[in-house]
Amino acid sequence: MSGVCAVLAGGLALVTAAESFQLSWTHSVEKVQWQEDWRVVGGSLLLEQAFVMGSGAGMEPPPEARKQGDRWVWNPEISRSEVVLAQSAFTSDWLFCVQGSCQPLGELIPSQQSITLVACR
Repeated sequence: MSGVCAVLAGGLALVTAAESFQLSWTHSVEKVQWQEDWRVVGGSLLLEQAFVMGSGAGMEPPPEARKQGDRWVWNPEISRSEVVLAQSAFTSDWLFCVQGSCQPLGELIPSQQSITLVACR
């Protein structure tokens, strides 16, 4: 099986069989949107591109970021074995998108704790 899975207390849960997905959220202090494009590569998750609508409070775009319209864009090309997504009562839920279809992650994986995304094996 390939795609993206979530590590939960009861085991693994398939989030999507797709090889790419997008995460977005609204920053808790600055109230601006941040987006990341991820792809499953082998047994890892590769962060291919990131977008942010502004800067401040620990979310400054890196020096290589370029302005495109109303957002900053850059290509981190960072590979991770897992991505841990914390849940907070002070922010909206993570938005999980596959092929243009988006859904709050908490609706896909009901959890009161953090969710760890991994490449399915």
